[in-house]
Amino acid sequence: MKFTLSWLKDHLETDASLETIIDQLTAIGLEVEGVEDRAAALAPFRIARVLTADQHPNADRLRVLTVDPGDGSKVQVVCGAPNARAGLVGVFAAPGTHVPGTGVDLAVGSIRGVESHGMMLSEREMGLSDEHDGIVDLPQDAPVGTPYVAWADVGDPVVEIGVTPNRADCLGIRGIARDLAAAGLGTLKPLTVADFAVDGSAAPAVTIDAPDLCPAFGLRLIEGVANGASPEWMQRRLRSIGLRPINALVDVTNYLTYDVGRPLHVFDADKVSGDLVVRRGAGEEFEALDGRFYKVTDAMCVIADSNGVESLAGIMGGEASGSSEATTRVLVESALWEPINIARTGRTLGIHSDARHRFERGVDPAFMLPGLDYATAMILSMCGGKAGPVTVAGTVPDAKRTIAFPPAEVMRLSGLEVDEAKQAEVLDRLGFTVDTSASPWAVTTPSWRADVEGKADLVEEIVRIVGIDDVEPTPLVRTDPVAPKVLTTLQQRVATVRRALATQGMTEAVTWSFVSHEDAVAFGGGSQALRLANPIAEALSDMRPSLLAGLVRAVTRNVNRGHPDLALFEVGQVFAGDEPADQTTQAAGVRQGRNTAAGVGRHWDGDETADAFDAKADILAALTAIGGPADRCEITRDAPAYYHPGRSGTLRLGPNVLGHFGELHPAVLAGMDAPERLVAFELTLEKVPEPRRNATKKPNFSASDLMPVRRDFAFLVSEDIDARAITKAARGARKDLVSDVAVFDVYRGTGVPEGQKSVAVEATLQPSGKTLTDDDIEKVSADIIAAVAKATGATLRA
Repeated sequence: MKFTLSWLKDHLETDASLETIIDQLTAIGLEVEGVEDRAAALAPFRIARVLTADQHPNADRLRVLTVDPGDGSKVQVVCGAPNARAGLVGVFAAPGTHVPGTGVDLAVGSIRGVESHGMMLSEREMGLSDEHDGIVDLPQDAPVGTPYVAWADVGDPVVEIGVTPNRADCLGIRGIARDLAAAGLGTLKPLTVADFAVDGSAAPAVTIDAPDLCPAFGLRLIEGVANGASPEWMQRRLRSIGLRPINALVDVTNYLTYDVGRPLHVFDADKVSGDLVVRRGAGEEFEALDGRFYKVTDAMCVIADSNGVESLAGIMGGEASGSSEATTRVLVESALWEPINIARTGRTLGIHSDARHRFERGVDPAFMLPGLDYATAMILSMCGGKAGPVTVAGTVPDAKRTIAFPPAEVMRLSGLEVDEAKQAEVLDRLGFTVDTSASPWAVTTPSWRADVEGKADLVEEIVRIVGIDDVEPTPLVRTDPVAPKVLTTLQQRVATVRRALATQGMTEAVTWSFVSHEDAVAFGGGSQALRLANPIAEALSDMRPSLLAGLVRAVTRNVNRGHPDLALFEVGQVFAGDEPADQTTQAAGVRQGRNTAAGVGRHWDGDETADAFDAKADILAALTAIGGPADRCEITRDAPAYYHPGRSGTLRLGPNVLGHFGELHPAVLAGMDAPERLVAFELTLEKVPEPRRNATKKPNFSASDLMPVRRDFAFLVSEDIDARAITKAARGARKDLVSDVAVFDVYRGTGVPEGQKSVAVEATLQPSGKTLTDDDIEKVSADIIAAVAKATGATLRA
């Protein structure tokens, strides 16, 4: 919202300086976003007369001027303006001055071999408008040598403020003046409308067919107008806020939109056929004043006559009934429109006009008819003519409301102690009616403050006017010196596992939660309960049972486009059924080609492709990162069917299955047209147990100073026995001495019976109190052999 200082003072009687006004505006909630003081920028420029204008000897389009700047000297200036001529009175800028419109600092220069000692200025070069077809051409009686800014009165500072959506009343300069007066910065001047005679013809009848979109409509006919340019003072003010003057009739409506916040519209009465109807659109297309065609629907409100749509109600008029210099009979419209419909229509059509900006926030309904009289008086004073009576359709609603307001609310809600008399005075200055005899007070809102609905709003009005700087800052009471836990365990795990997998050299992907039915079946899903009733695509028909389906598809697309050696991971939800407990969070990853946990790409030492052990490293890294007991987990061979049966494993903690890893089954990959070899893993985050909250404190690590003893054992065991069962039994034989058991050889062949295998293990014995004797070692060895035999049926190989 822009306005000039002199324009503000049309409504506010004040001696306050510009700086004081700026500070007060921000203090009362109308934040100043910028101030343009043109007087300072235009101060160096003087009115000057061109004495001679000769053709430049070396340029057809340039002239060499002799300029009288009014100080008794004669200055030579090279000028290319087409209107440069002897006798012209214009504006001169001497060397050393700054030209605001171009950003250039003038200096004595040579143009095509002729020296130029200054410049004759256009309006654009002075920053007054976009006009640059020629230099400024002033009246012959303009005083030569006088500062241009003083003579033209264009040094009026322009202030721009930010208006919040609830303060529609401050989209008019009068509303801003009212707030400043309430803050004690002056007195609000009464709004006077010049008397005029109502001696003209009546306007056409108006019918409102959409009362929900237009509560009231006022129309007046003015005949015998002489439309032309508006007065210079009005044009100057409109230009200062960025509006282009058009003609007196249009300029009056634009002026009042900013002056008092009342948008109006003028129709050329000779272009309107028959009576007016306010109705919903019916699919018509009409040309608006911006030269564009718009199609209106039944969700939009229009003003129409027998010719069709003449105006898009509350937003923009139509070109067919627009006024021009030939207009002699004009219809002036002042109406009320439903704000939400105005906003919806403007957004649908992509139109943002000054009228829409105000109507969608809510204008003062009580000013509908006074605003029409205000516009009539201005039109008659500028254009002449005879005004007819007002034609009114509908009823102006009463926007006032009465609020029960205890004065103690100011202290309770803001902590600011304000005398009751001061509270009543502030509300009265803002236009509220306060009945202090009632208990609590009965405060009636003015018609222009539809945003004030309750006690808290009245407190806000008082506090912002009295001064929010006077509110004593009070720190919040801190009840707990340590901030409580904000994220859940699952949320923490999701964030942690993302970082952990990224450090493994993998790239995060986000895939659909839906997969095709074939992919769902391939990865263990496909039940009817997880099929979508209305899928967005045939290939997205089922809720995913595993993240691997989407990741395999993503890897395949990238490989097909020339991006091999990928490592993708995802963290997201998977679905085993349609119950809440069937939804879990999974971290999964897929590696392809030469993208291994150790690095990616070809190497002179040999090319290694990702295998099941890379997937194992990934899942253990993820498990370790979220605090899972990786050292206590067991690996079994019972991975799901979509894994390779001999190159995969399941990660278990007792009976609890944490996840799976390994190569994916070739048949599954072939069915998805995927690369022939992919390794993958999947870890269910909810299955990982949380650390014990009251865990016993572990004793400090104490390394033994005695040398360990290592013994090898070769067991003959059935082919179907896992080596893991042997190492587990050996470790449990003597937990106080056996610190580690590792497999170092598996043999099948000569000397080993059919259906059996030889598994060789190394047991590490770590004494702690004394050195082991031969008898101690033999006894431990016997215990190990007995424990393994009992657990697996193994015998010691001879």
